[in-house]
Amino acid sequence: MTQTKYTIGLDYGSDSVRSLIVNVDTGEEIASVVFEYPRWKKGMYCDPARNQFRQHPLDYLEGLEYTIVEALKEAPAGVAENVVGISVDTTGSTPVAVDEKGTPLSLTPGYEENPNAMFVLWKDHTAVKEADEINDLARKWEIDFTKYEGGIYSSEWFWAKLLKVSRDDAAVYRAANSWVEHCDWIPAVLVGNTRPKTLKRSRCAAGHKAMWHEAFGGLPSDEFLTALDPMLGGLRDRLYKETFTCDVAVGNLSSEWAEKLGLSTDVVIGVGAFDAHMGAIGAEIEPYHLSKVMGTSTCDMLVAPMEEVGDKLVSGICGQVDGSIMPGMLGMEAGQSAFGDIYAWFKRVLMWPAAQILSKTDLVSEEQRQALIEELSDKMIAELTVEAEKLAIGESSVLAIDWMNGRRTPDANQNLKGAIAGLSLGTDAPRIFRALVEATAFGSKAIVDRFLNEGIRIDGVIALGGVAKKSKLVMQIVADVLNMPIKVARSEQACALGTAMAAAVAAGVYATTNEAQKKMGGGFEMEYHPIPENVEKYQKLYEDYVALGGFIEKDLTK
Repeated sequence: MTQTKYTIGLDYGSDSVRSLIVNVDTGEEIASVVFEYPRWKKGMYCDPARNQFRQHPLDYLEGLEYTIVEALKEAPAGVAENVVGISVDTTGSTPVAVDEKGTPLSLTPGYEENPNAMFVLWKDHTAVKEADEINDLARKWEIDFTKYEGGIYSSEWFWAKLLKVSRDDAAVYRAANSWVEHCDWIPAVLVGNTRPKTLKRSRCAAGHKAMWHEAFGGLPSDEFLTALDPMLGGLRDRLYKETFTCDVAVGNLSSEWAEKLGLSTDVVIGVGAFDAHMGAIGAEIEPYHLSKVMGTSTCDMLVAPMEEVGDKLVSGICGQVDGSIMPGMLGMEAGQSAFGDIYAWFKRVLMWPAAQILSKTDLVSEEQRQALIEELSDKMIAELTVEAEKLAIGESSVLAIDWMNGRRTPDANQNLKGAIAGLSLGTDAPRIFRALVEATAFGSKAIVDRFLNEGIRIDGVIALGGVAKKSKLVMQIVADVLNMPIKVARSEQACALGTAMAAAVAAGVYATTNEAQKKMGGGFEMEYHPIPENVEKYQKLYEDYVALGGFIEKDLTK
């Protein structure tokens, strides 16, 4: 009798890592364990006021071991012996400086507490100046190395970050033999080969964030990089030329990690990728359907056959790469730098009196104070939502712009700031909250409009992520603003599920990611449909949003 086989999707998010064990025959999610990064949770190595967000590799390694071991404990007997593959997804671009062995510098003597020697998280925006320099040089160069990344390079991406760190920290610059993305480093660790020149690099990460393209012979030329800054001279030769899609095997689990995890060295490790791209696979993306990962930010994924759109350049998006999502198709990425983060920001503003005043009151006991603060925090968004739902579209004059963390797409600009306009003495918290929700929906429409205006059709929308699963208000408003139905993926962990699908292909269980989707997909739990009368009203508000955004970008940005 044939034994059931399993794969593990290892999903590294901004705050935690999750391991998901999946039955490759049915897609049944057998066990799942989450590990919150302890150093990150304490705010170590970060400076939010400067938009500096760094993560220690020990958070990643500890989470890797803990989640897989504990998930296997939760799984039925016999599962560990039948795990055939592990694949990894991570946030990105999240690079780190490494030595000649591929060890992150923060794991070497003298650099243990140095933020510049750690992984530079995707949302670190300290390299705005460097991104601007890349864009200025690219527009003058004989080859525009940004043309496959929407024509605008972002401070969230590989080259801007490593240049910023190299300039800021001479010791790290001298010690760095190379740089490696988080999604490339974890698979390399698992197979026991982290050497920068020989580890397999993700096409997803390289193409979307490092300006890698076959038309360039790989990465931007050494001449371009040296002109950008002489510090980068020679680095290209210490990086990579070849990249790989998520269906390719990196190798087998090393004996060291097999022993740690309680698995066999027969387990195949797949090439890594970014979380949103694997989420699109897990949510059963298909050609010309926009997959929206809706969480703290959004990542919008679109795939189309290479023979239909392969030569088309889409301006203002994050990137377009052959095989970055589904091998054999052009993967296109867009997104918003803040989505759920905007709601969380507003909650923090409203919680200020509780944190600063209620926490110090002598009117109630310490235990009661903490209970009150926790109840306020837990119920804040839910109560705002209830009241916001009662408001008619356009009833309030409040209009917001969703650039609180800069703008990712269309047309990346991390210098931009958000705004709230139309306030009056009658404006209350629910009205502001609804305006913020509408602003995030308008930001989504700006992305859709850019694809459509560039000649890329969109036949449907698929949503996944925390916001998509939890907020009917947000989802209905987005459906109304986009004037498109939105299907919500059933799986609570679509990114990890997509990564488990990729692992099944890398391990040879299935020939293609499409085949893995058909066998392992969880389908959809519900669908939101636009309400015709709301569509018309929101179109007018969207036009106001565009006008206000244009004013802010042109006249208020410094």
